[in-house]
Amino acid sequence: MASSSDTPPLLFDRTLLRQRRTRAARGYEEFAFLASRAADDLADRLMAVNRTFDRALVIGGAGAVGRAIAARPELAAKIGTLIEADISPAMAAKASGASLVMDEERLPVADESVGLVVSCLSLHWTNDLVGALIQINRALKPDGFFACAMLGGATLTELRQSLMAAEDEIYGQVSARVSPFADTVDLAGLLARAGFAMPVSDVDRLSVRYGNAFVLMRDLRRMGETSVLASRPRTPVHRQFFVKTAQIYAERFAEADGRIPAKFEILHAAGWAPHESQPKPLRPGSAKVRLADALGVKERGAGEKAGG
Repeated sequence: MASSSDTPPLLFDRTLLRQRRTRAARGYEEFAFLASRAADDLADRLMAVNRTFDRALVIGGAGAVGRAIAARPELAAKIGTLIEADISPAMAAKASGASLVMDEERLPVADESVGLVVSCLSLHWTNDLVGALIQINRALKPDGFFACAMLGGATLTELRQSLMAAEDEIYGQVSARVSPFADTVDLAGLLARAGFAMPVSDVDRLSVRYGNAFVLMRDLRRMGETSVLASRPRTPVHRQFFVKTAQIYAERFAEADGRIPAKFEILHAAGWAPHESQPKPLRPGSAKVRLADALGVKERGAGEKAGG
């Protein structure tokens, strides 16, 4: 029996995550630019994989990966059965084909049963990322392929700093209000720790411009990407707190035209389920290859989104 010290810390409230994603499902497409961008990049990278897959599982993305695959007939022809899954029933229902409601922390998939697993902006909410990756590895057939996109450490740094400064000024304390995210090197190493062969990783950075911090926070809520930290403050805050946050954000980060930037970092990683035909896997943490170079695709440039 594992000791309590072996149990990963509870970082995220997964029940709240399901509720937040269900709330965001209504009208989600209008605010799904991050999921759409990540899904398009994932599909482009899959195009470069010279392999066919009889069965594929997509985790997250609210149907965006299925749509991206369907828009590329050459890629769609390489995939037999495609199943899109989400922790939220309302988000899972957005799949154009077969769908599944599931929690990737307890993957309900038989060992060695799928040839391809794709995760789109989902894994950054897992309490035990390595554990989730191990389960995905087990679900893959030998020499099966895994590709993922998740939010990285530089995401929302401006909002994080503004929230902390506002809380310190008004309440004289600082709480974690924006989730912690992995960084690029960590993700490649985590795939290796989870047993994936030939892990590679890359990063897509974009800066999105908004009219003010209130519009940014609205978009995050409508994306289902607001904080679900288990240690989040439970005491309600007054509107003054958010007004002060918006004021600090504008004072510190506004550009010449008065609009504010919000940085997002989408980490991409990929690896193979082990097979005897493969080269010897890299040591955990030693993956240094850029995913864009490995798959022969170009990195995406910075994006811009107008705020209200």
